Amino acid sequence: MTKGQIEDILTKKTTKFYLETLGVGPTSAKSYIIEDMIIIRMRGNLLPIEKKLLLGKNGIDIVKKIRQNLHESTIDEITEHIKEITNQNVISAHRDISTKTGEIIYIFILDKNYQKQLELENS
Repeated sequence: MTKGQIEDILTKKTTKFYLETLGVGPTSAKSYIIEDMIIIRMRGNLLPIEKKLLLGKNGIDIVKKIRQNLHESTIDEITEHIKEITNQNVISAHRDISTKTGEIIYIFILDKNYQKQLELENS
């Protein structure tokens, strides 16, 4: 498979996972394979309750804590999806959410330069 095909599969699988897990999926999503990283960017992903919480005092902290707990409880499953799709080991995972836009960024660090491997396989 090409890099673009794998990025597309990663995007679709992550979007489906979010929709099934949270009941709300992103309005748009894109995945990128860059050297030893997989970056997944999802837009429009604030839950209705999060939007309401952001109106109150300490709303940003509360939403960030909710999302951190969600990350901790779902990261193993997302990491497993990445391993199944790419056949690569994830050595660390990082996530952040913008409480202004709802955009979420995941960065998965792999144990090798996957982009270079794909270039070699497809040359």
